[in-house]
Amino acid sequence: MKNVIKSKCWLGWRKITIGLCIGASLVTSTVYAGVGAPEKEELKFGFIKLTDMAPLAIAYEKGYFEDEGLYVTLEAQANWKVLLDRVIDGELDGAHMLAGQPLGATIGFGTQANIITAFSMDLNGNAITVSNDIWSQMKKYVPMKDGKPVHPIKADYLKPVVDKYKSEGKPFKMGMVFPVSTHNYELRYWLAAGGINPGYYAPGKGDTSGTLKADVLLSVTPPPQMPSTMEAGTIFGYCVGEPWNQQAVFKGIGVPVITDDEIWKNNPEKVFGVSKKWADKYPNTHIHVIMALIRAAKWLDEDNNKNRPEAVKILARSQYVGADYKVIANSMTGTFEYEKGDKRAIPDFNVFFRYNATYPYYSDAVWYLTQMRRWGQIPVKKSDKWYMDMAKKVYRPDIYAIAAKELIAEGKMKASDFPDFAKETGFRKPQTQFIDGITYDGTKPNAYLKKFKIGLKGDDKI
Repeated sequence: MKNVIKSKCWLGWRKITIGLCIGASLVTSTVYAGVGAPEKEELKFGFIKLTDMAPLAIAYEKGYFEDEGLYVTLEAQANWKVLLDRVIDGELDGAHMLAGQPLGATIGFGTQANIITAFSMDLNGNAITVSNDIWSQMKKYVPMKDGKPVHPIKADYLKPVVDKYKSEGKPFKMGMVFPVSTHNYELRYWLAAGGINPGYYAPGKGDTSGTLKADVLLSVTPPPQMPSTMEAGTIFGYCVGEPWNQQAVFKGIGVPVITDDEIWKNNPEKVFGVSKKWADKYPNTHIHVIMALIRAAKWLDEDNNKNRPEAVKILARSQYVGADYKVIANSMTGTFEYEKGDKRAIPDFNVFFRYNATYPYYSDAVWYLTQMRRWGQIPVKKSDKWYMDMAKKVYRPDIYAIAAKELIAEGKMKASDFPDFAKETGFRKPQTQFIDGITYDGTKPNAYLKKFKIGLKGDDKI
């Protein structure tokens, strides 16, 4: 990672300054317009080695952080728990987080802490991969056309394989990255849509394994370890972000069967999270960080992804993702390889800015909370109002709007790049593009939960 060198004499571009910079001292009379100067300039952000940490890497490499008067160090973390704990204790100023992490922490599942997010880092970007052996067993049930599997590949075709394992008294094991991760909920959603029960959590009874009444046993594995864990036979498949699905293809050890875009089109994936205490202490700093990240996200998607090859070169560096260029490029440049040689165009596999990807929608937060309730992480019924209140406590589009409006005022972005803030409610229109055909309306969480055949709803308890 390149050295972070802080200027001794920073004349911020947001300042109207009268005075002189002498040596290391600034003698000045300053008038601020819009967002004030950062209260804290030297920052350390954490991330996990996944391609969707890209907005952080790009904001750093392209100088967007420094444009905001911020001097940032980016530091890879061992796993999601360590990352969250370090944000909570202040060792990190903020971090690339699973979209469910701020919510899980705030409701007290696992770790209790007030974490907020004012920036969604991306849409999509995950896939479900199975081992070669499991693929060979389920492939015979998969519809084919012109010698290739018809997508999306549903869990219906995995069910006979799981049933066979159950009849033989063998556990069927799969991996995901964290209990409140998108990957956990996507894998569970896919399995349940195919009639496979992924199991329940019962925190009130001290059981947080998530395997009660399960047809498939899901366990946590750090993302970079997914391929090797599957190759060793410890798990038979997994849900993870890139490049660790494409890595299985390159190594010849597994087959990605479905992308998360095929499970839920344009689903929210990662967020940038900070502690509420930090955000309250450094409000201007927070806004400047969001401004830099918005610019980075736009750079990643602009002109039909023309910058993606350069982004892949950056991400391939050891201090970021550290995977081979070709492995990262396989998904980041608009394609995705399923079975070896079956490469298909998926231009929206990674979305960083278009479709208002960076806006922290309340409805996205509510969806995660419904899945926490569905699988028992929220053990008792909650009112619709509770879901709304919790979403608004954690997801902060108000902070995002300040950052966006400042970028517009400075001429760095256009109003058309963002939602219409005067009319925006924070709730997407009802979403229909789920693999099971169920419509999601974020304003009616309990009615949504009632639609599922598998999962807790109403007054259900484990």
